[in-house]
Amino acid sequence: MSKKKFETAAIRTQLERSQFQEHSTPMYVTSSFVFEDAEDMRASFSEEKDRNIYSRFSNPNTTEFVEKVVTMEAAEDGYAFATGMAAIYSTFAALLSSGDHIVSARSVFGSTHTLFTKYFPKWNIETSYFDINNPNEIESLITPSTKILYAESPTNPGVDIIDLEILGKIAKKHNLILIIDNCFATPYIQQPIKFGADLVVHSATKLMDGQGRVLGGVVVGKSELVREIYLFSRNTGPAMSPFNAWTLSKSLETLAVRVDRHCENALKIAKTLESNANILKVKYPFLTSHPQYKIAKKQMKLGGNIIAVEVKGGIEAGRKFLNAIKMCSLSANLGDTRTIVTHPASTTHSKLSEQERLAAGITPGLVRISVGLENVNDILEDIEQALNT
Repeated sequence: MSKKKFETAAIRTQLERSQFQEHSTPMYVTSSFVFEDAEDMRASFSEEKDRNIYSRFSNPNTTEFVEKVVTMEAAEDGYAFATGMAAIYSTFAALLSSGDHIVSARSVFGSTHTLFTKYFPKWNIETSYFDINNPNEIESLITPSTKILYAESPTNPGVDIIDLEILGKIAKKHNLILIIDNCFATPYIQQPIKFGADLVVHSATKLMDGQGRVLGGVVVGKSELVREIYLFSRNTGPAMSPFNAWTLSKSLETLAVRVDRHCENALKIAKTLESNANILKVKYPFLTSHPQYKIAKKQMKLGGNIIAVEVKGGIEAGRKFLNAIKMCSLSANLGDTRTIVTHPASTTHSKLSEQERLAAGITPGLVRISVGLENVNDILEDIEQALNT
């Protein structure tokens, strides 16, 4: 049989059926697993046998979820975490040593920025930032201590795009580990490994779940790197719970059809808002006005569900806009069935200084819209009445 298409693999990648011949994978809510005898137990702990021992190490539900993401991203192996930030922290912590150096895009999620600037320096791990709009400066930042090249694309919250192929070539030339946060795109829209990424990380809490129910994170990529991350995580304990893994695995079955509609709604809303007199700027990867539109079209199947808009009047106008919203949700989450509006400067990126926010493209009036699956006209009506208010 030929290789399964994306949608088919998302649905038909399942655990082997038990003696009960269930059609849908059951939930394995168990902390541990039993052994046949002393020799079986010894061989399992020495990893002579590939089997479940303890759900902090592995669990049938997390295995199924990871296998689906591995297939979707065309990766070799992966590991699932309790949250997206657990995935990011554990990946860096497993691969870096004191004295190592990171080169990262400046436009990264606020908590990732905090890791780079507050916590990693305590262990003598430094980070240099490059402007996502100027990848030509990356090589000038690389030192003999540089080990990881890191970026998000699209970025949070400004939906900037970076050419993944350029990053892949730079990482290969300088023997760096290229890690891409692919959360906004999902593996349905973009597969960074095809462009040279060694590891791809996701907050599964977002579009992978897609319904605002559970937290989760996952990293997939080269097996030798995932092995180091697994060993670190096995001992430090950031594992995903079986319930969350079961939920996320079921969610992936509908990822393609959900993301199709998210993107359809988002593109229509972005095009409509471009002509709104109360908005200074609209950024969406598949708008021809986006600065990296050609790059987005090259490496992305669709534009995603996130729109960044700059409301006229700065921070006060942004607050008034949020206060006038009636149907859409005010939340820090994204990638939900329900449309969510967020003011990053006062919420998700509030821990950054004003200078750091501006350097990352987060202006006072920037509003992030995570477009949901409601009727697109209802979403537009709410956004437009809030803008007019």
